[in-house]
Amino acid sequence: MSAAEFDYVVVGGGTSGAALAARLGEKADRTTCLLEAGGRDSHPFIHVPSFVAAAIHTKHLNWNFATVPQPGMAGRPIPVPRGKVLGGSGSINGMVYFRGHPTDYDDWSDAGAKGWSYAEVLPYFTRTENNENYPESVFHGKGGPINVKHVEGPNALNYSFMDGLASLQFPHCPDFNGPDPEGYGRRQGLMRDGRRESTSVNMLRPALKRGNVHVQTDAPVRRVLVENGRATGVELLDGRIVRARHEVILCAGTVQTPQLLMLSGIGPATHLQEHGIDVVMDAPGVGENYHDHVASPLHMETNNSTSYGLSLKALPRDIAHLFQYLLTRKGPLAGNVFESVAFLRTDPSLSRPDVQFVFQPARRLTTKIPFPIGHGYAISPVSLYPKARGTLRLASPDPAAAPLIDPRLLAEEGEVDCLVRALKISRAVFASEAFAKYGGIEIAPGPDVRSDADLADYIRRTGYTVHHPVGTCRMGSDRQAVVDPELRLNGVAGLRIADASVMPSIIGGNTNAPCVMIAERAADFILGKPALPAADLPPESVARYKSKPAAKSRARKKAA
Repeated sequence: MSAAEFDYVVVGGGTSGAALAARLGEKADRTTCLLEAGGRDSHPFIHVPSFVAAAIHTKHLNWNFATVPQPGMAGRPIPVPRGKVLGGSGSINGMVYFRGHPTDYDDWSDAGAKGWSYAEVLPYFTRTENNENYPESVFHGKGGPINVKHVEGPNALNYSFMDGLASLQFPHCPDFNGPDPEGYGRRQGLMRDGRRESTSVNMLRPALKRGNVHVQTDAPVRRVLVENGRATGVELLDGRIVRARHEVILCAGTVQTPQLLMLSGIGPATHLQEHGIDVVMDAPGVGENYHDHVASPLHMETNNSTSYGLSLKALPRDIAHLFQYLLTRKGPLAGNVFESVAFLRTDPSLSRPDVQFVFQPARRLTTKIPFPIGHGYAISPVSLYPKARGTLRLASPDPAAAPLIDPRLLAEEGEVDCLVRALKISRAVFASEAFAKYGGIEIAPGPDVRSDADLADYIRRTGYTVHHPVGTCRMGSDRQAVVDPELRLNGVAGLRIADASVMPSIIGGNTNAPCVMIAERAADFILGKPALPAADLPPESVARYKSKPAAKSRARKKAA
């Protein structure tokens, strides 16, 4: 049973898939079909920025995966939320805009992902960007489809957070996506006129008006069809077949892209045979290299009502904020709560920040109600460079069954140490003069948890991931790499991957913006466009390569 035929079939309408389909649609004589297993992104929780917790806890918008029990996390299974809706996780995430540390991409290039150094990928970030706060430059774009801005009128607690860090002699960072992201400062988010920005709303929807991009929601894919070594289309769960004249591109994410490959017979042969799946190609790297960021919070509570929160004391203010948003699309409801941040080295001997300090000017959620009840504030230190690498495997040959996710969180010796140091720094911030007026009381870990061993135990008992899984279809130039540097699946023609699963190693920050960049690059590869010229980075940039690494190498040889 055949449904239709298109030039390109994109599987997964998340952050990468929506952006990719939109860019492919710019080729007027080509047709693209985007298949999304979830529904339309019409739920109001998606679009009001301050409703981020409500969006992520809305069951039909979330796949609600979980890891297998993690020995490094006190034997607990850890939630792995993934967006089940157009826009994917970009429709339910915290709307943070951060690209990572420049050397993260130089590491990719050095590891065999040629063409992916920071100087080479930066133009693909700025192509998508419309930055409200910074002028157009090598670091920032104007006129792109995705709006980026600081949250207007941040809560006063954010300035106390920054003053506290300043008192500890940490540096201020004026622009986290500029030359050097180290330090503390206000962070930018994906918002415009009081609403969430996403690639679904701001790239895909305009592309649909051209008539050559077609979207099917509630269309889960069973398998990729491979004939004579070439991907020719996909089979949906309902039996329909969608053919691709040119290419199939998987954008289902770090969890479901490798799952779909294995269901299609592409993966570790022994594992596939255990589940009775015919082996199309033995690809041992599929499902390997899974890793994510781990965090553990420091919670404070207070009777002071400066923080965001619902209380009798704050009720008049909260009602005013509601009407302010309804009438003007401004005020606290137009923000994402994540208004300031710090990227710091918890050990001065390190070459780059190893922890992200996520500040929240609100009491941490402790009930199923997706809004803070009462008042408080918190810092969630996030370990940026996990050492452990885990796996994703099939639990069953049933496409509807959740896969087995084993990231091996905090499994390696010394992995917890940076978070222990970070909790100590967080305590020092909250003990600073800047926070004295709030009269905060530490609720967790609690004042009795003092030793490194006790802090490490607390982290393992209460920690979680911040939903940045990457790496399960690693890009590289070696034989174990799943895709090559042009995102083509090694061993199967006409099949590419363009999502977070191709990242060779996790970036030191949030992964949404890099996923858009990957989609931008994929579109140019697929359409045969020349690469954008590499950025000419200024001397103050901390990137190792100030232009293309190859160009630098040739210059060195010539000088010699």
